[in-house]
Amino acid sequence: MRAESKDKKSIKLDKKRLRNSFKYASSGIIQAYIGEQNLKIHTVIAILVLIFGVLLRISKLEFIICLVLIGLVLMAEFFNTAIEYVVDLASPEVHPLAKAAKDTAAAGVLMMAIISAVVGLIIFVPKIVIVIGGLL
Repeated sequence: MRAESKDKKSIKLDKKRLRNSFKYASSGIIQAYIGEQNLKIHTVIAILVLIFGVLLRISKLEFIICLVLIGLVLMAEFFNTAIEYVVDLASPEVHPLAKAAKDTAAAGVLMMAIISAVVGLIIFVPKIVIVIGGLL
């Protein structure tokens, strides 16, 4: 009987912990946007992609693909930022391994951004060509 009550208790939602989770995540988002230029650039590009997606009437599937890729690029940028903060904390002086860790994390963001840009070109270029062809 005691195990049953423990299981029921663990299922119960802890509203304070949940609120704090959102508070801490929001704080992390704000901190990252304050300190990271590339995150701002990725966000502007994401907004432009969404605007052009609506204007060019991309399909629902194409829109979902764009949203997923935007999420992945922003997520990669947040992880990169977190890695940079931890490396700076652990190794405030210049160290080859600290540099390698930061460079590798940045490379992950770059790879995700390149892949996203290629997929974006595959989605948007044919639609832009149709619009330009209609104007000529």
